[in-house]
Amino acid sequence: MNSFNPLLIGAEAANNFVAGRRLVGDGMAMDVRRPSDGNVYAALDSAGAGQVDAAVENAWSAFKTSGWASTDPRARMKVMRRWADLIEADAARLAPLEAVGSTRTIGEILAWDLSYTAECLRFFAEFADKMGGEVVATTPDKLGMTITEPYGVVAAVAPWNLPLVMAAWKIAPAIAAGNSVVLKPSELTPFSIVRVAELAIEAGLPAGVFNVVQGDGLSVGDPLCRHPRVSKVSFTGSTATGIAIMRACAETGPKPVTLELGGKSPQIVFADSKDLGQAAATVARAITLNSGQVCVAGSRLLVQDKVAEEVVGRIVAAFEAHRMGATWDDATTMGPIISEKQLGQIDGTVSRALAAGGEAVTGGRRAPAPQQGSYYLPTLLTGLAQDSEAVQGEIFGPVLTVQTFADEEEAYALANDSAYGLAAGVHTGNLDRALRATRALEAGTVWVNRYGRSNDFMLPTGGFKQSGIGKDLGREAYAANLKSKAALIQL
Repeated sequence: MNSFNPLLIGAEAANNFVAGRRLVGDGMAMDVRRPSDGNVYAALDSAGAGQVDAAVENAWSAFKTSGWASTDPRARMKVMRRWADLIEADAARLAPLEAVGSTRTIGEILAWDLSYTAECLRFFAEFADKMGGEVVATTPDKLGMTITEPYGVVAAVAPWNLPLVMAAWKIAPAIAAGNSVVLKPSELTPFSIVRVAELAIEAGLPAGVFNVVQGDGLSVGDPLCRHPRVSKVSFTGSTATGIAIMRACAETGPKPVTLELGGKSPQIVFADSKDLGQAAATVARAITLNSGQVCVAGSRLLVQDKVAEEVVGRIVAAFEAHRMGATWDDATTMGPIISEKQLGQIDGTVSRALAAGGEAVTGGRRAPAPQQGSYYLPTLLTGLAQDSEAVQGEIFGPVLTVQTFADEEEAYALANDSAYGLAAGVHTGNLDRALRATRALEAGTVWVNRYGRSNDFMLPTGGFKQSGIGKDLGREAYAANLKSKAALIQL
């Protein structure tokens, strides 16, 4: 299966999931649109205030009484492995459901998203019996220990840009550690995760350990984070929303948070790169992947002046080779922007950059597409000042700014002159320079001669500065879903 008919994909009547079954929300009804053509294809039944409370209370009850937290860790592992297998086996249903209302093409979902989601569950399941407390050194007449325990109920708020993948980052470590989870997906991409919740029950996860509540941030997300039964919150999204969530957790806890927030990630190309063609292709993909709607999008190109013309020319050619279209079209190489609102924000930033003296070497406007929808041409901007809005602000679209540098010192100064610090890329054939760059760059992840995440789940991801606190993935993410206590026993 490589394509599907979008007219056959809709939502079921009940799109919340509480206590092991679908639940019709009694909150605000919301239209859900296909970004590929702008049409409303389903209605979302948001959870009402009482239902959000009930979902958390049910998760708490499941934590206390289901036995999930206290069961043999390897038994938890087996359930999560079955869950992962069921997700992969359900591709014929899950992939179209994920693609129709999102910016992810059906080909990308089948090739990567579903298998990555399943493997994320398997990876964290393996930690269930491999991380715990330890015995500490003390005098012979005492036994000192640290003991780890799950928090109880973890609230997770997931974004729209990679719906299943980002949800897996939140739910997999929390559930593997023995917690219950209440997830609020984005109201723009709400449906596929409900099917995943059904598969969890089929795999043997006790009812209530994973609940899903639907709605917007104000009516559902905020009260979920503030609920007194919620002991930890994990969020991926904008820096502004992350600050609001952190404030809510401080006011109602304090409770710990994991925040993966915005980015304005530099890609540095040195003249000594062994393959400038490959470097240019990597840079181009890092900003056009998912139409630039990725937190770690490499949105700032810093290229050494002596090779700038060649690298920019290659990137322009890569940009102009894209075929934009619907997520269900097999020929699509670059999909839509999530909404008209987001497209308007992208276009506004670019328009202001051009008015301030910048030049769009290619793109710079809305894309003509074979159907109605929200599409923006991959855009390369030059001639901008370092303090330009387009250079400093997260655009979250396929817009790449270009600046040149003469030497390493200037490259790192430009790269670090940002409020964000999520990721960075470096292209060089010099190992010493690669190591210097890795240390010099103020970013939570540095890629060398590549850009973007892979299936190396052991590598944590998270940012510096306004890009967030805490880590997703890696042992750090699993440990962040456990609290520890100290015990000292007099013998």
